[in-house]
Amino acid sequence: MFLNPEQIIVHLELTPGQTVADFGCGSGHYSILAAKRVGANGKVYAFDVVKEALEALRSRAQLERLRNIEALRANVEQPGGSKLKDASVDAAILSNILFQAENKPGLLTEAKRVLKPGGRALVIEWNQAKSIGGPALAARLTREEILRLFEATGMPLEKEFSAGDQHFGFLFKKP
Repeated sequence: MFLNPEQIIVHLELTPGQTVADFGCGSGHYSILAAKRVGANGKVYAFDVVKEALEALRSRAQLERLRNIEALRANVEQPGGSKLKDASVDAAILSNILFQAENKPGLLTEAKRVLKPGGRALVIEWNQAKSIGGPALAARLTREEILRLFEATGMPLEKEFSAGDQHFGFLFKKP
């Protein structure tokens, strides 16, 4: 089974009125689902460096009449790169971004900075299983590397879950 965002996002247990940051949102599969779950009184900040991906997300959000998504171009690997306030979001989504991040600790530090105490980070990352698509095996992180990166930022693992045959699924919680 390949990724199924609808089955994965349930692990965040999002509720109406919450705020979500989607780091490396791409064309916005998780952003759209999160926006529907947090409702009109909630907010989703969707970040990417690829302008075309953000434009695709904006178009899709408009088609689905979702006005609670703000698609922003940002380098979230830098301190304050998201431009969000400290402790301002309930949840962060990091799907298939760690393997390509040049500054992995910077990315995780930014995610932790914007999360409220008790906020959760949903992490989906390619595993080492050979696959037709996806990044080169050498670029993929091991489960242990991911756990070490989060441990170093002071965000403990809350749970690990199945994210399909080709991905790891983790939920980390800010103390």
